[in-house]
Amino acid sequence: MKKFLGLLCAVCCLISCARPQLSDALIVVHRGEMETLDPVYSYDGITHGMLVNVYDTLLKFKGSSLTDLEPSISTQVPTVENGLISPDGRTYTFPIRKGVKFHDGTELTPEDVRYSILRFLLSDVSGGPSSLLLEPILGISSTRNSQGEIIVDFKEVEKAVRLDGDNLVITLKRPFAPFLFILARWSYIVSKPWAVARGAWDGTEQTWKQFNNFSKDSSPFFDASNGTGPFQISRWDIAGKSIVLSANEHYFAGAPKLKTIFMRTVEEPSTVRLMLETGDADVAEISPKFIAQLQGNPQVDVYDNLPRLRTDPVIFFTMNVNMQANPDVGSGQLDGEGIPADFFADKDLRKGFLYAFDYDAFLTQSMEGRGERAIGPAPQGLVPQDESFKRYSFDLKKAEEHFKKAWGGQVWEKGFKFTITYNTGGEMRQIASEILKRNVEKLNPKFHIDLRGVTWPAFLEKTAKRQMPMWARGWVADYADAHNFYFPFLHSQGRYALSQGYKNPQVDQLVEKAVSETNQAKRNRLYRELHNLAHEDAMQLYTVHPTGLWAMRSNVKGFTDNPVYMGIYYYPMYKE
Repeated sequence: MKKFLGLLCAVCCLISCARPQLSDALIVVHRGEMETLDPVYSYDGITHGMLVNVYDTLLKFKGSSLTDLEPSISTQVPTVENGLISPDGRTYTFPIRKGVKFHDGTELTPEDVRYSILRFLLSDVSGGPSSLLLEPILGISSTRNSQGEIIVDFKEVEKAVRLDGDNLVITLKRPFAPFLFILARWSYIVSKPWAVARGAWDGTEQTWKQFNNFSKDSSPFFDASNGTGPFQISRWDIAGKSIVLSANEHYFAGAPKLKTIFMRTVEEPSTVRLMLETGDADVAEISPKFIAQLQGNPQVDVYDNLPRLRTDPVIFFTMNVNMQANPDVGSGQLDGEGIPADFFADKDLRKGFLYAFDYDAFLTQSMEGRGERAIGPAPQGLVPQDESFKRYSFDLKKAEEHFKKAWGGQVWEKGFKFTITYNTGGEMRQIASEILKRNVEKLNPKFHIDLRGVTWPAFLEKTAKRQMPMWARGWVADYADAHNFYFPFLHSQGRYALSQGYKNPQVDQLVEKAVSETNQAKRNRLYRELHNLAHEDAMQLYTVHPTGLWAMRSNVKGFTDNPVYMGIYYYPMYKE
């Protein structure tokens, strides 16, 4: 109760200090913390769910649609028919809107747009989102090779992203089916003069390498922003885990009805429920276990089973664990008191874990049926999955068979001890880890698994260093296309495969072939082949594709859910 009262006092302080009324303000509580305000650095859903309200993009999605686009900073949506996409599907032209102003009052220019795209491409921080544009525009997923050496020719980048009068022209390496969907979510526009004045890259060939893969703390936008979106950041209290957004009264599409948005991290689910019930929060992500109580409250509206482009939790194996000062590997040997670095390089071992998870019980009991069973990276809506798509099932007998084969029988004979890691606040990830631990340990008294929850920043750091032998995480789509799941999960340069140390040349080839194919029926067949090939490698344990859940006070209106945003787009919203 003390913790709850402390949170309420903090929120109330924010409200009383920042505005006199509640009628034009929104109090939002969520789990997870902001990483940084620099749009080229952070790659987590919490941060980008907020930034979509601060930075405009070239295009945007219509309402809740995942595929219907409308103009934003670009005055037209390019098509082959209107001549803004070349017949070969490689060159896109974007007429840039005039009269748009940044939050500092300066006017947006086509050069700001070009600079923003170039900076997004060339910053390429480790674990950041740059690969989303690098892949279609330059045909690579990183500006650096495996030794960390830069492999990009700046002149090639200048040629690919250029200005033609007031038009931005982007030429791709090859046709890339979901390119416009990526731009509609990830082409954040910043002010070039403002950025350069703060010490960011100056836009020249001579200096860009100095700003490649910079550290988070060295970002000139770590705690500052200057977009053209409907809201601007007034204050970010990092220690207090809160952020305040204020209306952009000069927004080119008209000023928002909401004037202030208070966003705060609250990890405890019961605290979130109490805040909603008392009116100390207007909008919140809630735990499914509180739905029944909130649905009986006439002052709270529950938006349940919202469509999501999400696969979560997923449990990953690291092929070659970083053993240096690592408490998660026990003794570091296959002696019953730990595991060696390459413990999960054994396919039978991985299959043993995959057969030891109770998929149906997790969905029906832990998730209360809110979602669909996951048999691969992508949700059913993106890749139609019939019986020809192979899948793992809960089968302790098969699990035992594979464990007995692992490491030539040594695993069954000697046992093991290691830690599964998940992020604190990741309730379902913790529960999935507990289920797997319980079922595996049931098979052999020599099998020991510890569980550890760590903060989100620590979790990201441990992932980057490959310190976690097994870890639970999830994926929320950056855009609505199967490629955005199969690439990060399975391609050797994808985020998760790279973190695991997984590489299968046949898988890489199929991923690349599928994204270049524009015929959807052919794409679906390629994804089936890809799915079944990856199924045999057994690198990841998929559990569910969960649905979304928001709760709001009944006087909050104008909410439209679009899973691509990873959060809420507040511009259409208001309070009665």
